[in-house]
Amino acid sequence: MVDQQNPWGSTTYSPNGSSSFVGADGKSYSVPKFTQTTTFTPEQQAIFDASQEAEGNLANLAADQSEFLQGYLDKPFEFTNQDAEKWAYDLASPRILQQQQKDNAALRTQLINSGLRPGTQAYDMEMERLGRQGTDQLNQLALTGRGQAFSENLATRNQPINEITALLSGSQVSNPASMSGPTPQTQVGGVDYAGQVQSNYQNQMNAYGQKMGGLFGLAGAGAQAAMMSDRRLKTDIKLVGKLDNGLNVYSYRYKAGGATHLGLMADEVEKLHPAAVVEGHDGFKAVRYAEAVR
Repeated sequence: MVDQQNPWGSTTYSPNGSSSFVGADGKSYSVPKFTQTTTFTPEQQAIFDASQEAEGNLANLAADQSEFLQGYLDKPFEFTNQDAEKWAYDLASPRILQQQQKDNAALRTQLINSGLRPGTQAYDMEMERLGRQGTDQLNQLALTGRGQAFSENLATRNQPINEITALLSGSQVSNPASMSGPTPQTQVGGVDYAGQVQSNYQNQMNAYGQKMGGLFGLAGAGAQAAMMSDRRLKTDIKLVGKLDNGLNVYSYRYKAGGATHLGLMADEVEKLHPAAVVEGHDGFKAVRYAEAVR
């Protein structure tokens, strides 16, 4: 575990006890534990502290403002024709209505100068025509502007909600601790039972041959050598693992004496790979390990 130093600070590892476990081989192992400590430079620490304070302020502000939503959302959003008309009138007041008043005054002056006086039929018809024109203009504004009016009212409705949402989901404060790489891992490899069985195959067979004598059966002239694996010839049998193909691996000693060995049982191999098991003239079964561990 390599300590790190960079422009943002440092990352160090310090011993923090150990944990123990029992492996598949029955032995106890102790794995050391470490504590990773990240320390910022004074400048980076100041940035981190300021970011934390800002994030806390935003969270508090959002909490305070969220109380406003409890009553605000009780009233459903509504938009009616009257709302659209009011919006159109408010929009028309500063310009359209003023222009209509100017047009009205100009027409009145024009009619009088033409010799048409108020109260005459011709005068009244012209003034009524101008009035209808102004009304149609306002109605057209209300019809074509309804969608815009709806959008503006909806935006006004959503603005407080959007503000509080922005406070709650503000940008996350980046953590300079990311300057360090992944925490190193301490691992203990598993037991390669198949590898142990195959690597010891020749040595064990030679040793067993010397100890067991005629108990070893061979498949015949030119056949692959087989190792005596009959359960009836073994003692102190203990299950220690399993091969990838599902066969159990045992530790045992032969009843004739000798050291503890690691291997398979012929009766179990025969169920999975019958061709890997041969029977000697004495009735005891042996295993061709090269085939059995496939």
